[in-house]
Amino acid sequence: MAQFGWAYVNCEDGVVGAEQGVRYVSSSAVTASSTFIYDVDNAKVTLDGDMEINGAITASFFIIDQTEVLSGSTIFGNTTDDTHQITGSLFVGPSASAPVFRVDPYASQSITTGFRVSYQEITASGFTSSNDSYIIGIGGTGDIEYRIHSASVAGVGAMLIVKDEAAARGAFKITLSASSGETIDNSSYYELSGTNPAISLYSDGSSWFVF
Repeated sequence: MAQFGWAYVNCEDGVVGAEQGVRYVSSSAVTASSTFIYDVDNAKVTLDGDMEINGAITASFFIIDQTEVLSGSTIFGNTTDDTHQITGSLFVGPSASAPVFRVDPYASQSITTGFRVSYQEITASGFTSSNDSYIIGIGGTGDIEYRIHSASVAGVGAMLIVKDEAAARGAFKITLSASSGETIDNSSYYELSGTNPAISLYSDGSSWFVF
């Protein structure tokens, strides 16, 4: 068998297509696309057109210069330690012109067309609110003792609403007890009496206050 020491092949005359274009085979001929460019000097790939990827994309960051870039079902994050940070305005709803919820960073406000919060019904003593609580409806009959969870756990600015929903509590009362070492309006407990009373509470991070 013959042996070859080296060979030199000059393919310049046989190469067709755009400069820096990614080479591909078309009808048994090698060509290069002017819409799919690889700039080796700057380590940059440029695609002018659509791309379909059957798999994951991993990137250090994204730069998006389109207004409408996402469609279909999209999930951002899948664990509780994921952090999502948006600098700018936020619009949520059927369209940007008719949002159900939006955030205005210039006014430091969030605006919503509707508002629904958590509701809990309590009909007996021995229960305690939590960070999941917002409106607590007290039913049942007779005296009811309900414990308010720690203001330090709730955090500054947390709010609770407590309402007596009983049709006829009569001379009986509802007692709201503060967590150990904390107070409700500077007292270890707060009593609701009379016909269907209600109070609103807010936390300063160490105690609860009625407002």
